Amino acid sequence: MTIGFTGGRLDRADPLRHDPEGFAAALVDPAARLLVLRDYQPEMAEGRLVWAHIAPDAVPEDHVLLGIEEGTPHFAKLTGQPAVGRSFEMIAALHALAAGEAATYAAARSVVDWHARHRFCARCGAETVPFRAGWGRQCPACGTEHFPRVDPVVIMIAEHGGRALLGRQPAFPPGRYSALAGFLEPGESIEEAVARELFEEAGVRVENVRYIASQPWPFPSSLMIACVAEAVDDRLTIDTTELEDAIWVSRDEVRAALAGDTSRFGVPPAYAIAHTLLETWAR
Repeated sequence: MTIGFTGGRLDRADPLRHDPEGFAAALVDPAARLLVLRDYQPEMAEGRLVWAHIAPDAVPEDHVLLGIEEGTPHFAKLTGQPAVGRSFEMIAALHALAAGEAATYAAARSVVDWHARHRFCARCGAETVPFRAGWGRQCPACGTEHFPRVDPVVIMIAEHGGRALLGRQPAFPPGRYSALAGFLEPGESIEEAVARELFEEAGVRVENVRYIASQPWPFPSSLMIACVAEAVDDRLTIDTTELEDAIWVSRDEVRAALAGDTSRFGVPPAYAIAHTLLETWAR
């Protein structure tokens, strides 16, 4: 089962994160490479990410070590500016990358964007500085250490009588339906989040939640947790502030949509874990 933004090949080289001298030496290694990003969009060529040589005057504090592959250090440069929006065309293009390439981009985008959004200490307000090879920020005023965080999101199908519940948001392309999704809240398990979101958005009560797979989603930094749950009944009460519509669909209808038949509804693109979730349920 291939899931978008997974399968990265870089060794994240944790020892170098605790070795400032080793990190600085890796940055000036003649073989070191820098990921080419323009406004957080990756340069791509023939199914691969584009890498550049690192400038001789590069400053360690301006870079994050993405990892090592076959002895070659790979870096991304910090920008100081947060990412703004995302292009669906760009995300679709990432799916054409060779296995693992999109995973490298996902890690780079998320951590670079995190630095741009967390320049100041949440404890005392002082400006922080990067450390641990770019995988943290430290406050020089109070000593607090800050590290990149991942926001967990449940994405799920409720099933009842051999049918799956799909929803549609107004922002979706015409005809597209997908699995419902929502962020986990503090003090909540994955199973509880699945049940809460399905009830809040569609009025469906569920039980027997089972985990299917997960996917990093770098917009800006989420972990999508795909699940399937059994609905107690098929009555719908749609929260129109969240969904434009919700429908029950059969396995045959899902298989047809996955095969390209959009006569009733279209499915999410293959790089999205919602697509994987539908494929798994249809089998």
